[in-house]
Amino acid sequence: MSDFWTYWYIHIPNFVLAAIAYTLAGRFLLGLFVPQDWDNYIWRFFRLITDPVVRVVRTITPSAIADPALVPLAFLWVMALRFVFLATLISLGVAPAASSGA
Repeated sequence: MSDFWTYWYIHIPNFVLAAIAYTLAGRFLLGLFVPQDWDNYIWRFFRLITDPVVRVVRTITPSAIADPALVPLAFLWVMALRFVFLATLISLGVAPAASSGA
């Protein structure tokens, strides 16, 4: 547990980005089976969490991309952001070194 608090500046943003990414994946998969205006509380939760991300992706994505493709595209953007975040921390030398596992 001490590693978590030592490297909290890596773990907390990574966890938040992962939670958003997998919520986007859940919204996409659930959206294959339910209507977009469904009033179920689970669907409303998915939309509450992911709508801000989808709106940001809509502003940076060309308008040629159809609306149904925005959620998986947002998932890809968030996963790319996670990768860039980790790569930046590694290149700055502030990420922990990989252990041998022994």
